[in-house]
Amino acid sequence: SFLSPKLENKTKGKLQKQICRVVLDHFEKQYTAELGNAWSSVRDVLTSPLCWQHSILLNRFSPCTKLENSLCVQGYHPAFQGGLPYLPAALKCYISRTPGRFPAQKHQAGKLKEYYLLNAASLLPVLALEVKDGEKVLDLCAAPGGKSVAILQCACPGWFHCNEYDALRARWLEETIESFIPESLINFIMVSKLDGRHIGDLKPELYDKVLVDAPCSNDRSWLFSSDIHQATLRLIQRKELSYLQFQLLRSAVKALRPGGCLVYSTCTLSKAENSDVINLILNSCSNVMPVDISEMGRAVSQEFTLLDGLQQHELLVLPERGRAWGPMYVAKLKKI
Repeated sequence: SFLSPKLENKTKGKLQKQICRVVLDHFEKQYTAELGNAWSSVRDVLTSPLCWQHSILLNRFSPCTKLENSLCVQGYHPAFQGGLPYLPAALKCYISRTPGRFPAQKHQAGKLKEYYLLNAASLLPVLALEVKDGEKVLDLCAAPGGKSVAILQCACPGWFHCNEYDALRARWLEETIESFIPESLINFIMVSKLDGRHIGDLKPELYDKVLVDAPCSNDRSWLFSSDIHQATLRLIQRKELSYLQFQLLRSAVKALRPGGCLVYSTCTLSKAENSDVINLILNSCSNVMPVDISEMGRAVSQEFTLLDGLQQHELLVLPERGRAWGPMYVAKLKKI
């Protein structure tokens, strides 16, 4: 390294965000109980941002051969290879074994971005949803828009409804869609700011596919809460999140047409916000059944570390060094 030791420490300090003790202690108790031995290697990744990885989702509406070639030269490889039940040729996502961050592209009005940076595990809910051309699709909690963009890399829905209740995040979602999707397709996309809990009543049995990427306790960012008071408040409110998630799911079920499918996802390891919410829906809605996604799980187990012992309709990606993807919980249900 060409930096003087003093400067080097300074740079390191910038990258080493402060870990919030209150949150770590809380996670320590909960996740040791829920994940057992797996927790220590997960904690190792979550508390070391320097080993985090980003994947590069290419934008098929702004193809750039030069970028693809340069990624290969830099040691990137496709994240998803054969064996997946659903892997559209147009979906191109590159990952590298080494940590580090690819430069992000700035938003420029009237110019489409060539790629989107995201956690590769975020694409699993989209792959599980299996969107086909012409379907009516609802992304219930869509901001900041990465999964909406990914859905549009896979297929062209006949009607795509992206919803985000939070006004600030809804603006962010609109900007993401403008940055990635050409004018010609924008007509098929509706962005709304409705309360997701009511969409099922407003638009009953309208959609073929619904994605519920629910608001959750975001393990990665919560660990670095700089405000102790806010962190403590979050941990208290954490107990209420599962009820909100249940209400959003119930609304999604109402919005689905019979025969339609929904995918529920979160970026937390918490069982209360994952399996428990899905079990609650399965026990309280007689018109919903689980859909086996274990084939997808097997196909991605080369690149992702999955928690053992879950049901066939769910999977949980555990971050691990060298495969620092997740946390990402995915479950799939069908309306009958």
